[in-house]
This record gives sequence, structure tokens and C-alpha cells, in this order.
Amino acid sequence: MRPVPACAPVLAMFVVLIPAALSGCRPATHPAARTPDEALLFGPRGMRVHPIFSQVKDWTGDGKPDGVEALLEFEDAFGDPTKAAGTVVFELFDYRPYNPDPRGDRLASAWIGSLRTLDEQRARWNRTSRTYAFQLQYPEVRFERNYVLTAAFDRGPVRAGAGPGGAPAPDTPGTSDDARDTSGKRVGRFFDQIVLEAQRPRPPIEEAPAASPPATRAAAVDPPTEPLGEQQQSAQPAARHPAP
Repeated sequence: MRPVPACAPVLAMFVVLIPAALSGCRPATHPAARTPDEALLFGPRGMRVHPIFSQVKDWTGDGKPDGVEALLEFEDAFGDPTKAAGTVVFELFDYRPYNPDPRGDRLASAWIGSLRTLDEQRARWNRTSRTYAFQLQYPEVRFERNYVLTAAFDRGPVRAGAGPGGAPAPDTPGTSDDARDTSGKRVGRFFDQIVLEAQRPRPPIEEAPAASPPATRAAAVDPPTEPLGEQQQSAQPAARHPAP
């Protein structure tokens, strides 16, 4: 009977522990659900339509506006950008200057955007601006006009009849009667509106001509083929003829 090496128990322990450690490093298939405390701290507490990056846009490059690009930004209890899941309804209105409510006539049917699935979140999230981007197609929009854009966001399902196109109808911006946090603030629905200011029309994007490759040698200069003019002929020295 052969003696058992002294390191055998240690090797056996490593054989058992290494697979267990590797399995513990694997990413979870499903993310852990937020606790109520985490939801209050890091869940959305406010929303705004970004006032700088939301504009009438030409996204085809032909110099004509195609619609409105709206960017939504959510913030948590710390005032930091965060994500949210739900449904948003956009509406576009004429602008009424010098009026407590600047919304004039509604110009188009409401646009409804969803942020409920993983694919929708990935498609609309902009990591640079930390906002959700929506392209609201409306070819009748113009660069030189002012508009009012509204956004109503609902973290619950869209309820038919709650507003135009099923949109939630909160009483004041950023509030709702769906849910409240520990301080009593409503957190279920959000509302915001901005004035889209007129812009200068933009020329169409022209493709730059292809650059010619650099010459590798000097080009040969062909002698002129056209006859010389009268002044040029008189300026030429007379040919010398041999003396007879």
C-alpha cells in the first residue's frame, strides 16, 4: 500500500472550492428586485424635457425639418440622473406669447412612447446625456416657428380616457395621485412642458468631394498648340538666313 502524499487533502479541497468560486462569479440571469428603500432612494422623483437638446430636427440631412427630437431626463432623490420604466405621451402645440398658458392649438395627434421592456430601454437610452431620446415625426413642423412640447409620463399602464390619446392628466407638473413616497410627494406620474424656440433654417448637408490623390511626379507641360497672335509674332526674333 502506497503512502498518501501530505498535500493530497489540500489538493482535494481546491478541487471542491474552485468550481464553487467560479460559479459564484457568474452574472445573475435576472437582476435582483429593488427593495422599497432602494426604490425610494434611487427611483425617479422628477422628470423634465431637456430644454437644450430637445429641438426641431432634420434627421435625414435634406435641410428640411422632419419632426421634434425630445429628450427626457429623470432624477432620483439625490438630484442625480436615473432611469425609469413606463409610458410617455408627447403633444405639440402652437405657441401663444404673453399668456399664462402658452399652449395654443394642438397641432397633431399625441405620440406614445414606451419604456417598459429591456429592448426599449436600450434603444432610447443615451449614455452621454443620460436621457431617453424620442424622434417625433411631424414633417409639417418648421424651424422658424415657436412651439410648446408637453410630456406626460406614467409609471403604470396607460388608462384609456385619462387624457388625450390615453395620456395621464396630472394637475401640476411633476405630480401624480398614483403613489407617494414617505414625504407624501407623488411619484407615480410626471408632467413637463417647454417652449421650442425658433431656429434659423439649416442648409442641406452636402457630401464633400473626394480628394484627388497626391501627384507622385511633376506633370509634363505640353507645348502650346494654338498659333501665336500678331503681337506675339512680332515679338519673336527674326530667323537668320545664311548669306548667299
